[in-house]
Amino acid sequence: MSTQPLLQRTAAKRIALPVKVEPKVSFANERTFLSWLHFTVVLGGLAVGLLNFGDKVSKISAGLFSIVAVAVMIYALWTYHWRAASIRRGGRGPYDDRVGPTILCAALLGAIIVNFVLRFANPDL
Repeated sequence: MSTQPLLQRTAAKRIALPVKVEPKVSFANERTFLSWLHFTVVLGGLAVGLLNFGDKVSKISAGLFSIVAVAVMIYALWTYHWRAASIRRGGRGPYDDRVGPTILCAALLGAIIVNFVLRFANPDL
């Protein structure tokens, strides 16, 4: 019987094993990208509705919502390509982004606040 511990760590030896990335990770990346694009289509539809059937305040709000929708689209595309490249390289992650969605939500909240302020502060527009 040996007197060495069962789990002995060797500091000098590191074994490099290839990381196998399952296909479901790539599919999850595509699913997330399509979910973001679905949100931009809904937001763009809201902007088009405001643009066609509204007054001056609605047209300003439609412009703001369109800008936010384009920003979300660019963010979704950038994140998709960043994650896809990381998956192809065999990166272990993490693949999440905590700053981007927060900034996009703040921009959307800003557009909604501008809409309400313009609507209730200037009812003549």
